[in-house]
Amino acid sequence: MSEEAPLEISNSKEPLHVSVADSLAHEILDGQWLPGYSKKLEDIQAQFDISRTVAREATRLLSSLRCVQFQRGTGVIACAPDLWDDMSTRVIAWKLYSPYREDELRALTELRLAIEPAAAAGCAQRASIQERTHISATGIEMVKAAKEGKIAQFHQLDIQFHTLMLKHSGNPLFADLSGMVETVLRGRVEINMFPQKPDEKALKSHEQVAHAILMGEPQAASEAMKAIVSEVNSALGLAAL
Repeated sequence: MSEEAPLEISNSKEPLHVSVADSLAHEILDGQWLPGYSKKLEDIQAQFDISRTVAREATRLLSSLRCVQFQRGTGVIACAPDLWDDMSTRVIAWKLYSPYREDELRALTELRLAIEPAAAAGCAQRASIQERTHISATGIEMVKAAKEGKIAQFHQLDIQFHTLMLKHSGNPLFADLSGMVETVLRGRVEINMFPQKPDEKALKSHEQVAHAILMGEPQAASEAMKAIVSEVNSALGLAAL
């Protein structure tokens, strides 16, 4: 597990109880609130200077994600992070902004390696010509932005490319994972675990995926997508899969 100090998540547009839940989740991830230890609802109220209703809603959110559990007479008990709902985009974001980030990125990359090549093949085989054209055009624009040094635009188009591919793969389970992939792609940028200059081989592989999807070539799309995710693994300096 990485020893780096966690980064803060803040979103003023979110309800107050969500911000409180964010802070409490990070207390667990940072080791300030140890698993098995409890907090009274009154303590949470005092800690954040909030109403009982807000404190209750915050802990209910955490409970729904298996981060805490309630015990009558004891209060709110922290659960170990490995018991949390790891398919939740909120849990993914919390862990990416914590000392667990390397473990989380490794797990997510392994998941992407398992699903994205199949999703690319499904997209090439099942998506409509209009959908394939849109995905291919997005991929081409993404590569163009990278080559022109428009990194912010490149990152946004990269997210669109991968999520569109999952959504139009013809597999509803893959489509449901598009939010997760968007979260990890965006998170990699925000926590500075993305190369300042996109790798040339990765750009070439994106071009190959875009072309294969457009032409309806599932095998070529799958192989090129596997190369992309494998490159991500190497770029992050994680153990080889």
